[in-house]
Amino acid sequence: MKTVISTLNAKYIHTCLALRYLKAYAAPDFDVEMAEYTINDPVMNIVTDLYSKKPDVIGFSCYIWNIEETIPVMSMLKKINPDLKIIVGGPEVTYDVYHWLDRIPEIDFIAMGEGEATFKELLSEIERGKNCENVNGIAYRKDGQNHINPARAKLNLKEVPSPFRFEEDLPQLSKRVTYVETSRGCPYSCQFCLSSIEVGVRYFDAELMKKEIMFLMEHGAKTIKFVDRTFNIKRDYAMDMFDFLIKSHLPGTVFQFEITADIMRPEVLEFLNENAPAGLFRFEIGIQSTNDATNELVMRRQNYKKLARTITMVKEGGKIDQHLDLIAGLPEEDYTSFKQTFNDVFEFRPEELQLGFLKMLRGTGVRLRAEKHDYIYMDNSPYEILGNNVLSFDDITRIKQVEDVLEKYWNDHRMDHTSEFLVSSVFETPFDFFQDFGTYWDNQGWSRIGHQLEDLFKRLAEFLQERKTVEWPVIEGLMKLDYFMSHKHKPRKPWWDDRLEKSVRSEYLQRFTEDPALLREGFRSLQLTERDLHKHTLIEFLPFDLEYYFKTKEIKESETLILVYYNPKEAKPYLFSTPVRDLKQQVN
Repeated sequence: MKTVISTLNAKYIHTCLALRYLKAYAAPDFDVEMAEYTINDPVMNIVTDLYSKKPDVIGFSCYIWNIEETIPVMSMLKKINPDLKIIVGGPEVTYDVYHWLDRIPEIDFIAMGEGEATFKELLSEIERGKNCENVNGIAYRKDGQNHINPARAKLNLKEVPSPFRFEEDLPQLSKRVTYVETSRGCPYSCQFCLSSIEVGVRYFDAELMKKEIMFLMEHGAKTIKFVDRTFNIKRDYAMDMFDFLIKSHLPGTVFQFEITADIMRPEVLEFLNENAPAGLFRFEIGIQSTNDATNELVMRRQNYKKLARTITMVKEGGKIDQHLDLIAGLPEEDYTSFKQTFNDVFEFRPEELQLGFLKMLRGTGVRLRAEKHDYIYMDNSPYEILGNNVLSFDDITRIKQVEDVLEKYWNDHRMDHTSEFLVSSVFETPFDFFQDFGTYWDNQGWSRIGHQLEDLFKRLAEFLQERKTVEWPVIEGLMKLDYFMSHKHKPRKPWWDDRLEKSVRSEYLQRFTEDPALLREGFRSLQLTERDLHKHTLIEFLPFDLEYYFKTKEIKESETLILVYYNPKEAKPYLFSTPVRDLKQQVN
């Protein structure tokens, strides 16, 4: 019996851990083949490839990001081969199973919840030609009626075989994200999250997991993401794993965790700040809302004071990037309240601030009690809200404008110096900048067209100049600085118009060649020729003292000449500066 398991990932770099657990658990009784695609692949290409494998049974792992794209694949495969058995599993189809059986007649079985043992038993019954009615943990049809069998007992995770050692995965480890779980379940009851439905937390064997992680690193894995819902729920367990990763990691590896910040003990943070190499760890922290009444309605316990302490300690340690999450549209959080939440969290200056919108997931408390708050939402995945009793669709549209420019100008780190100055010194609050600019961006129609790096600078300049921002000269200087530092190679056509004339630039370059000390000792050590300078450098003037700015992050009016050298051998910029004073006059 030929069995294939498949899924449509959101991006090529993603991998599906669920498929690998199913394949590992089914072995050696069944040799299951994995086939992964993306939601952007043409449906005919997916169907053609799956059909070419000639499966008797095919299983699909279903999530909110791929269910709508998976349905036509199943429909076409069943039309081509009516005898094909189709099994679906995953969080998207585990709840409201009658809905899925009614909506997708091509489905033969739904494996609900934890699927490894269910899938293997189903394969055994199908191979023997049985009717599968005695398999726990499935939903199916019989005589035109839908049926749900009793739930299956949870697995002993210490007995689950490794999903990380398949030969076909090894060549791709360095190119894709590797997902790892050391536990299943969540101790919390947040009513917008499916993890709240599973009671209790179970752990895989820690020593075995360490061996698996070493195996992955030794075979090229660079980005390893732990999918544990709360990695640090057990302090000793987390400390032991952190210590192991610090001592055993290989160069270039990054580990990402979802942590609950308000339960992180200071001594753990001190240990990480003292011992973790910079860039080794990345934390995802779900704050979602700072509105206490809203958090209470969704049964989210959160000690904001302790949460702030953790985020601040991590930030001050300078070793770990932080990705903070917000959710717009939670119960009783209106536009004004969400603005406050945004500004509260932005104060931490996270490396990434993810602004998401509430999704009414099947099986969650917020969906079951949607009428209480007059929620309206999409009928199909991702079930994103369209409004509620305190947040209109107009409000949601405005917040989406914030999300758009937040991604482009803060999370992508294209203009760190400029963005920080705008949110701290120009606009009343950070939210006001992102909202005003986001609305302007949308009104210009830019959200419907593509953009290159230069476009981002031009569009921000247009917005600020049109609103007659008095700080424009300083902002333009910071934008130039960000622009220079955003490139690995010398940019061909900078976005501003008033660039130095070639003759003036040549005079400066000649002088720097003759007297490198004008640009500090670091410049002299490069021993660049005048030809090197002409080919690989840019010169500009900034209206503030750059050295003072780098030391204090404060603006002091004093014109600075900057020379940026793009080293062709290292693909990175070197920045040198000197106060102008009378230098400009002497050269002219």
